[in-house]
Amino acid sequence: MANNLKRSLSTVLTFTRIDTKRFFRDKLAIFFVVIFPLIFLFVFGSLNSGNNDISFDVAVINESETSFAKDFVTNTEKSEVLKVNKEISSLDQAKEKMSRSEIDAAIILPKDFGEMKAGQTIPSGEAEVVYTQNNEQSGRALGSILDAQFKQLNGQFVSQETPFSVKTEQLNEKSLTAFDYTFAGLLGFAIIGMGIFGPVNVFPELKKMGVLRRLSTTPLRVWQYFLAEMIGQALIGLLSIAVMFAVAMTVFKLQIVGNFFELAIFLVLGIITILGIGLAIGGWARNERQAAPLSNIVVFPMMFLSGTFFPRYIMPEWLQSISSILPLTPIIDGIRLITTEGKHLIDILPQLGLIGIWLVVIYFIAFKVFRWE
Repeated sequence: MANNLKRSLSTVLTFTRIDTKRFFRDKLAIFFVVIFPLIFLFVFGSLNSGNNDISFDVAVINESETSFAKDFVTNTEKSEVLKVNKEISSLDQAKEKMSRSEIDAAIILPKDFGEMKAGQTIPSGEAEVVYTQNNEQSGRALGSILDAQFKQLNGQFVSQETPFSVKTEQLNEKSLTAFDYTFAGLLGFAIIGMGIFGPVNVFPELKKMGVLRRLSTTPLRVWQYFLAEMIGQALIGLLSIAVMFAVAMTVFKLQIVGNFFELAIFLVLGIITILGIGLAIGGWARNERQAAPLSNIVVFPMMFLSGTFFPRYIMPEWLQSISSILPLTPIIDGIRLITTEGKHLIDILPQLGLIGIWLVVIYFIAFKVFRWE
């Protein structure tokens, strides 16, 4: 009994080495498993890890000759929130730019802005914010910003009591960036690539060359072949993900608040689960014409509904309920809970339970539909 188990495991390790070597000799596989996820990492990293401060592209049209108006324009051009387009000098030019969404709004200072009217000892005036319908939110936000600035200016000329006030307090805790949350989805995308497209591309080719048919005449069992694939893909997947972590932490200052060892265990479980889908499709399909459309039917719903590229909470509730049971959803949710909230495996039992159910179902189907030719 012990000798049989030893021989079986030796066979598994042999095929693990064979599959791993085949992967590193396949430049196309290396591209899709390692390089392709890195491309998405740089794209989404550039979009989400930059300066998150709010800013508005505006035009300032000064029709006033007062020194107060000139000072206001100078200070506005120095603002970090308001990015002033200095090439625009008329409302017609501003309207043309706004129609093409090149600027968010225009600030108009009328002729009497900053003048001292009869009976007054301080300058006064009313600025106008002009915006188009498609930039309504930006226009209203800009109006609130200018209103706050004018209140501060008014306080320099007129003393007024403020019975209600607000104060701010900075916490010592560091907050996570948008990229820290997006990274979990990118890992899910990488797991899909290595878990599904790997077997789907390889198995039909091996069947076409007659490799699997020859293996079926040997004592090799399906479970041994699957186990070898699982071990090999898990090792390759961890290597690919380690590269993504290295780039994300070095280039985009990724913050991980969870335990790396628990995260590695969870990632291996996720890779093995998604790999079962690839084994089922690749093992069933006789050729690429059968494998490609079926894999796309499976992959695209998970890619867009599991929180890979955008959060699920923006979906309608009925769609959230459907997407919550997809195999990739608990994987991405679990990764996000570990990396951004510092959860332990014991804290994500609902996600682990759902992954466990899918693991049993997927591999049951994979064993049933697998064929050597």
